[in-house]
Amino acid sequence: MADHYQALGVSREATPEEIKKAYRRLARELHPDVNPSEEAAERFKDVTHAYDVLSDPEQRQRYDSGGDQFGGAAGFGDIFETFFGGGGGFGGGQRGPRSRSERGDDAMIRVDVSLEEVVFGAQRDITINTAVLCGTCSGSCCQPGTAPVTCDVCGGQGQVQRQVRSLFGNVVTMHPCGSCSGYGTVIEHPCVECGGKGRVRERRTLPIDIPSGIDTGTRMQMRGGGEVGPAGGPNGDLFIEFRLTHHDTFSRDGNDLLCTVHASMTDAILGTQTTIQGLDGEVSLDLPAGTQSGDIITVRGRGIQGLQTTTRGDLKIAVQVETPTKLSNREKDLVRQLAALRKDGAPELGEFHQSFFGKIRDRFFRQG
Repeated sequence: MADHYQALGVSREATPEEIKKAYRRLARELHPDVNPSEEAAERFKDVTHAYDVLSDPEQRQRYDSGGDQFGGAAGFGDIFETFFGGGGGFGGGQRGPRSRSERGDDAMIRVDVSLEEVVFGAQRDITINTAVLCGTCSGSCCQPGTAPVTCDVCGGQGQVQRQVRSLFGNVVTMHPCGSCSGYGTVIEHPCVECGGKGRVRERRTLPIDIPSGIDTGTRMQMRGGGEVGPAGGPNGDLFIEFRLTHHDTFSRDGNDLLCTVHASMTDAILGTQTTIQGLDGEVSLDLPAGTQSGDIITVRGRGIQGLQTTTRGDLKIAVQVETPTKLSNREKDLVRQLAALRKDGAPELGEFHQSFFGKIRDRFFRQG
């Protein structure tokens, strides 16, 4: 068998583009559909095999280093693929041209949400940067007014036959056409806007529904919201991962909302009624007489609406009684009179708590 470079009529320093041009020229001349002679068919096999080797950088390097010792025969890997499901032939691989159109990649974006948005859910517009259909060629990959042309090497089949000598004798295999990369067509005038890809990158705005009850790490899938595929292929999916931002007043325990209210000593002693501002409007608060620091007041149904349910959690309010530190002489006299009337005992040891806030936390989680 002739040297691969001689078979293609190029020098050993030929560039990949020069090798491809030489192969296309010879393939048009020697293809069995054009030249049915036996000599042309044999040369076509040699030219195709030479191109397969020299168009692959790794194979070309091995060949230049003295590889391909079987004189163009298939190596063990080629033989194995031929008989056990490799690149065509007896293996039953892909037949016919492959499609340029492919499904696009999935995309993911992280969205910060506030506690207010989590209570009932919300609607929001988000901006993402993904691949979209090329507006110039509409996914055809060609300049407007042009279209792909049938490959003159494989005749639109996307594959060419190759006969190689192996340890088992002559083997005929099918390989993707090197001229059209297996597509069966060639784009002679690619779209300038997208470079022949059929898609471009663009920032686009999407409306999304933020479900109620989500938490940090919750993911939502939008089918078809991801990248458009090459050559106008179907879109992949968009995955949205939510992250709950910090709130200065409220925190969350499942679907319950937690907060702390500061009460004066006199209000704690005598009790009072007041209103506080919740995440979804005003909340009536009834502070009973004798309220202690760390007591929990539960307001039913004023928490977070659960994910995929209409049931709401509770609002749990921890009371912190504030002891005044600056009293007038008159106020001090009144407190002394109260102390004399009550005849309270001296301070004594009681249940240990790490801190006031530890006490509140313990009570939060002890209550249902």
